[in-house]
Amino acid sequence: MTEPGSDTRSGNATGPSGSPGWGAGGQPGVPGPMQQLARSAWQAVALIGLAAIVLGVVALVWPHATLAVLGVLFGIYLLVSGIMQLAAAFGTHTETSLRVLAFISGAISIMLGLFCFRGALESVLLLAIFIGISWIFRGVSVLAAAASDPLMPARGWHIFSGIVGVVAGIVVLAEPESSIWVLTLFAGIWLIVTGLAEIATALMIRSEAKKLPRSY
Repeated sequence: MTEPGSDTRSGNATGPSGSPGWGAGGQPGVPGPMQQLARSAWQAVALIGLAAIVLGVVALVWPHATLAVLGVLFGIYLLVSGIMQLAAAFGTHTETSLRVLAFISGAISIMLGLFCFRGALESVLLLAIFIGISWIFRGVSVLAAAASDPLMPARGWHIFSGIVGVVAGIVVLAEPESSIWVLTLFAGIWLIVTGLAEIATALMIRSEAKKLPRSY
């Protein structure tokens, strides 16, 4: 003889409407793995969005302090990168030419990293120059890839983005001090917009997760 609210064929407890995932006494059971994954996913996305908004507000409200912190972090990055390249130059069994290049690159990186700690202005200018050069190289590489592959998806957009990257890099190199302040403001706005989009995505994930049966 079976008890009310139970399913003898599957051995799983069922709720008042016969839906799975209910325990004894009509209480909800443990959420299934898909529901737990969805719950963790929306919380992680929401935290990322909130962090982006906070960073964006900080960049807009305190741009000078933001650039100072970025300059210090950039200097630390150059120091760590240089030390690792020196270690690779002395600790690997590669060709002599590659080891010499790694040594020179590491030494330059360390010197530039130490240069960043001389003052906030030096680190900001070096960061702007680094950004300008990287944008030019990325723009040229995107243009070369788009020009060499006629079948590339959205080829026109890639060519356009490559041209914009090259022009933006040249502008930053021409006026590094003023450009870096404008980039900070744009970065703050971009972080806030991105954060709002991430939070909206998290709420959508949460809404969809509620539609999953608790046994899933």
